[in-house]
Amino acid sequence: MPQKITKSAKELVNAAVSAVPAISVEDAMVLVGSPDHVFVDLRDGTEQAKTGTIEGAIASSRGTMEFHIDPESPVHKPEFNQDKTYVFYCASGGRSAMAALVAMDMGLSPVVNLAGGVSAWKKAGGVLS
Repeated sequence: MPQKITKSAKELVNAAVSAVPAISVEDAMVLVGSPDHVFVDLRDGTEQAKTGTIEGAIASSRGTMEFHIDPESPVHKPEFNQDKTYVFYCASGGRSAMAALVAMDMGLSPVVNLAGGVSAWKKAGGVLS
């Protein structure tokens, strides 16, 4: 019997985008290097290697982010245990919105989603290293 999918990927992304505060590329650009903000790249390693990352961003792919956030996980990243604002991003903003929603559910706060992701970042003249 075929599966009956009751919620589309688009619906999940739209719900996450609605629930997670967003930050514009222009507002985010001035935060690069800020001691109060951590940029989190949710793309996979292949994507990061191909296009580069925002300077200073920590890599935490969408598939491992929960384990990087959890302080009891053997692969916990201490960068997630700081009193800072976390700026999540991906290629276009969908995966990072869903990841940000999960991170918020886990208790990480404050978290914002970079509207438009790397695509918007590059279009606005943002640098990737």
